[in-house]
Amino acid sequence: MEVQGVTGKEILEFMLTCIDEDYQRWWSGEHLAFHTLKRYPGDIGNLVYFDEYVGKRRIKFRGIVTEVVPGARVVWQMKIGVKVPVWLILECVDILEGVRVIHSLNAGFSGVGKVLDPFLRIHLSRNFEKDLELHAKTEFPKLAALLAH
Repeated sequence: MEVQGVTGKEILEFMLTCIDEDYQRWWSGEHLAFHTLKRYPGDIGNLVYFDEYVGKRRIKFRGIVTEVVPGARVVWQMKIGVKVPVWLILECVDILEGVRVIHSLNAGFSGVGKVLDPFLRIHLSRNFEKDLELHAKTEFPKLAALLAH
């Protein structure tokens, strides 16, 4: 999606430094908590906590920052006790009017573990995919408005 009036750098810096109050201000009632539990220099390895509604489903998880390309990309890997093969990826490409945001969720085991992928599909259903797409298309214009103030 394209979002006007904001840059990729602003969005990704917000995500890497977010605190609960800012997250709630971003989308009151939907965004409940998002903060860093443990921080490392350069942000790789940061442990964060997410709590939000996506559609009617409440999503709560911890994530580890596995990749940071300043102003362009941040990747979190979900951790539910242990790391699970689910990655939340946020990519930003600056354009003349603002930024193109690519928000994706990649999930799946590799090798022999692929036999467990149907269990992931139970939680990451087609309905959830639709809800997540609508959620992202709604939240990023809201973030641009928040950052503009």
